[in-house]
Amino acid sequence: MTRSEDLYKRALEVLPGGVSRNTVLRTPQPYADFGKGCQLVDLEGVSRIDFSNNMASLLHGHADPEIVEAVTQQLKRGTAFTMATEIEVEYAEHLCSRNDSFEQLRFVNSGTEAIMACLKASRAYTGKPMIAKVEGAYHGQYDYAEVSQTPTPENWGDVNKPNSVPVAHGTPDSALNDVVIIPFNDVERALARLNEHADEIACVLLDLMPHRVGLRPAEEEFVEALREWTEQHGALLVLDEVITFRSEYGGLQERYDITPDLTALGKAIGGGFPVGALAGKKEVMDVMNPKNTPLLFPHSGTFSANPITLTAGLTAMKKFDKLSVARLNALTRRAIEGIEQAISETGATACVTGGGSLFRIHFKEAPPSNFREAFTTTEENERTKQMLDHLFGSGFVLINTCSGALSTPMTETDIDALVNAIKGDFQKL
Repeated sequence: MTRSEDLYKRALEVLPGGVSRNTVLRTPQPYADFGKGCQLVDLEGVSRIDFSNNMASLLHGHADPEIVEAVTQQLKRGTAFTMATEIEVEYAEHLCSRNDSFEQLRFVNSGTEAIMACLKASRAYTGKPMIAKVEGAYHGQYDYAEVSQTPTPENWGDVNKPNSVPVAHGTPDSALNDVVIIPFNDVERALARLNEHADEIACVLLDLMPHRVGLRPAEEEFVEALREWTEQHGALLVLDEVITFRSEYGGLQERYDITPDLTALGKAIGGGFPVGALAGKKEVMDVMNPKNTPLLFPHSGTFSANPITLTAGLTAMKKFDKLSVARLNALTRRAIEGIEQAISETGATACVTGGGSLFRIHFKEAPPSNFREAFTTTEENERTKQMLDHLFGSGFVLINTCSGALSTPMTETDIDALVNAIKGDFQKL
């Protein structure tokens, strides 16, 4: 029995399914020992190039020396206080300097919490109860944000009026009834759904390149239509950039001619530590101002803005300057073009989507444009598993949807090695 096999046997006794998060479960179950740069080494000593980067949260790979040194120095000074710290102000200033729509900002502890705070702030500001979101889009585990995250053909309903489908068993109808589901990149159908509840919607929640919807960027016409609708009906536009903020220096929203009211951040801005933030217009963020009477949205958190996370995050983001963003995006284009060439040369039934420093392989003939097209069949799920197992055995770690998130230690050699391994998988089948 290997160390990992023995450890998993123990884990099954104390952890549901043997894990604390479903996204790391594999068969057989491996365990990480340490990481360095873009390499991840397991307990058996096998080294792999890590294209998962802890679900797109590690911009600079593992154990970046500058981040390690900065955090080590802060550890000696303390990890959390019931007092504000200078780093909180300094990091907020830095993030706000990267995007003109970030007039004010609040730190929290996860992307889920950032989304939760955005939705509650939207309700507090507008006085309205409902939210609207894209079918299939993942926004964390908040009851309202996760509605219709995993619908199926059996329950997703008419495309003109998608059902609000629960993820967790026992989700109350009251939560489902307060969420309006709209199709992605379909202006006519989306506006028709929004108009049905025009006086009740507090905000439209939008990921500009939703991973589970296919990892294709939102069309400009779609985003502009949602922005115009929210302005006309007294609702807010909330962008979820928890994953996509890494796509450009100021987030993926830089590519669109819009200004959101709020933006949720997380993952990469923590420098490898748990983090979240919400940023936006000062008048909207002011609902959390404790000096206001009445206070519309009381907001706090024991570890929010702790100096360990913020030290790591500020160090990471200062390193992720415009040149670093451009370099990582260029490496991703190299990966996508290489995968497309491998598909063409082998005749594989597959396609690849993505943008910024993210990509996803689909076992479909054409790139999906919405969740219903991106929905994976049993056969496609099995094909995805085969690819992931093949790549894992060949020395590469990907996200479990056959997606990749690049990190700055990677080189063209690493990209080309992955492309060759993917081509080998296509040829094998």
